[in-house]
Amino acid sequence: MPMGNLRSVYNAVFQNGFDPLFVEPGQNFDDLTHLIVPGVGNFRAVMEYLDDQGISPRIRNFSASGRPLLGICAGMQALAELGAESGQTLGLGLVQGRVERLEESEELLLPHVGWSGVKFCFPHPVTDGVKPGRDFYFVHSYAIQHAPAEERLGESHYGVPFSSIVARGNVVGFQFHPEKSQINGLKLIENFCRWDGQC
Repeated sequence: MPMGNLRSVYNAVFQNGFDPLFVEPGQNFDDLTHLIVPGVGNFRAVMEYLDDQGISPRIRNFSASGRPLLGICAGMQALAELGAESGQTLGLGLVQGRVERLEESEELLLPHVGWSGVKFCFPHPVTDGVKPGRDFYFVHSYAIQHAPAEERLGESHYGVPFSSIVARGNVVGFQFHPEKSQINGLKLIENFCRWDGQC
C-alpha cells in the first residue's frame, strides 16, 4: 500500500532466500502462502485506504484461511480492534487491544524513534532463535495497548509498557521495523517466512 515501506520489506524477504511479490489492491490472495502488511503513518489513513481499496475483507479472509499473516508498524496497528489516532477508527479486528498514543514528557518525546529492547513473553515459532531483550528499530507515536497476556508476545517500554509484538493463531504483528533491525530483525522475517501458521 502507498503508506507502506514496501521495498525494504521486499528486500529483507528476498535477502532471506524467499521469493516475495507485491500484491496489487485488486489482486487475488488465493495463491499466496504468506501475507505481510507493512505500513507507516496514520491509523485512520491506513484503514481508510484498506477499506476503500477493498483490501480489508481480503486480509480478513486470508487470516481465516490459517495462512501466516504479519503486520509491521502501522500494519500491526491495523490488526487491532480500534485505533484512536485522528478519532476512533475500527481496525481489522484480528488481534485484541486498542491503538493509543504513547505518553510524552520532556525526557520522552514523540515519535519514539530509535532502538529499544523487546522482552519475549512466551515462546513462539516466529521468535525462535532470537535472544530475548535484543534491540529493534522503532518509529511510532501510537501502540497497541490492553492486549491480553495470551496475545502479548513481546513487550517494550517507552514511558509506559506497550505491546511490541502481538500474536494470535496464525497472525503476528511487529510494532518495530524488523527490516531495519539488522541480524535479529532478519531472523524474525526468516522465521515468519518458514512458519506454517501453527503454534
